[in-house]
Amino acid sequence: MGNQLVWHERFNIGVEFIDREHRKLFSIMNRLFAASEKKENNRWVYEEGIKYFKEHAMRHFAEEEVYMASTGYPGFDTHRRLHDNFRRKTLPALERELELTNYSQESVNHFMGVCAGWLIAHTLTEDRAITGKTVSKWVGLLPEEQRTAMREVIRQLLYDLFGLKAQVISEHYGGEKFGKGIYYHLVYSTKQGEEWEIILVFEEKLLINTVGRMMGGNTDEMDAIIMNATRYTAQQFVNRIKEHFPAADLDELKEESLLTYAQFTGTFEREHPQCSLLLDTGEGYFAFCVIAPHLLHEELGTTITAENAMAEIKEYLKKSEVKKKRKILLVDDSDVVRQMMKGLLADDYEVSTAPSGVSAIRSITLDKPDLVLLDYEMPVCDGRQVLEMIRSEREMANIPVIFLTGRVDKESIKKVLDLNPAGYLAKALKPEDIKKNIDTYFDMVEGKAQGANRV
Repeated sequence: MGNQLVWHERFNIGVEFIDREHRKLFSIMNRLFAASEKKENNRWVYEEGIKYFKEHAMRHFAEEEVYMASTGYPGFDTHRRLHDNFRRKTLPALERELELTNYSQESVNHFMGVCAGWLIAHTLTEDRAITGKTVSKWVGLLPEEQRTAMREVIRQLLYDLFGLKAQVISEHYGGEKFGKGIYYHLVYSTKQGEEWEIILVFEEKLLINTVGRMMGGNTDEMDAIIMNATRYTAQQFVNRIKEHFPAADLDELKEESLLTYAQFTGTFEREHPQCSLLLDTGEGYFAFCVIAPHLLHEELGTTITAENAMAEIKEYLKKSEVKKKRKILLVDDSDVVRQMMKGLLADDYEVSTAPSGVSAIRSITLDKPDLVLLDYEMPVCDGRQVLEMIRSEREMANIPVIFLTGRVDKESIKKVLDLNPAGYLAKALKPEDIKKNIDTYFDMVEGKAQGANRV
């Protein structure tokens, strides 16, 4: 690879044992770089070097966390989460790739590129922030629930568009270089006048093995045709994200550009991403980054003063009298479906979710919903069995259940007619049509209740 990590004085944070361990980690990475330059696929050398790197990194993390806790460092929780992501996701994923490819040069390069990039960036920003020499860049992230939903949607879209089962290598991708990359930058405006910056990073071989083959190409090189096809594929990718996240008000594509790696990292330095994922697709690496700081801004209430106190209190009490939202329990074994449906319904309903029949019964017992949306096909305990359990318990027996399913054939419907479901909704429906059907159901229930009261 022709690379070496050069230790600079600016890497020092001023804590002797931490600086010493950083230098050691740099030295271990340089030995791995030196071994790769010999062009000999000596698995034993790589195994021992990587094992040595991992042992030192794990010990360093533990010692550094003890030090941060002892000094009362305010960014301790974020810093430890970055360590956890690296030791529990990034390293195991990279090691798994090495094993599966028998330590191919490409997988070794992936390992060294990601680890070296992570080590440099983490030392220069997060570690120096411990002693106040800089500020952590991992602030202003989307809430964990939203990042989890985004992660699962990205994985599902990679499967839908390319048939690839991707695994997340890092949930805090900091711009580490992996292989030869294409950096595609999109800027969208919203109806509120805000902007979303989205950067999609493709390893070249991923595009050649997917977009190139879809076009019937038989080449190992990127060309203008594949690049142009990638642009439109990437825009479709983002449009699909909009479908899964109705709150993502991406109104118009204002700008698109292809970035060099230096421009890409410069963008990261200028604006910290609110979501940044690195995935291994099996055909090459892929990164998805979103810069949209306005998503974190929440409008605060008006400051109360002596002059406006009574008016503000009356307004607050008036808002608190607004009709309570109806409660919906969504039962589905798919993370993607649960998050998509929650995003679709959360504005008008109080939505809780359950990944299985057993957890659904527990949820109903603790907090009785006004409606259950139940997946028909689930492993271990399917929709019919869950509905049987609901109907068998006196406290739950009258809860309305609508099947949310990919199957609306006559035979499937016949099997559950005797259990009195409130209806069926096909997953193939457009999200807005699913929402409309649920709204209509509750309107009908409310209409019946009002009619009964008049009698």
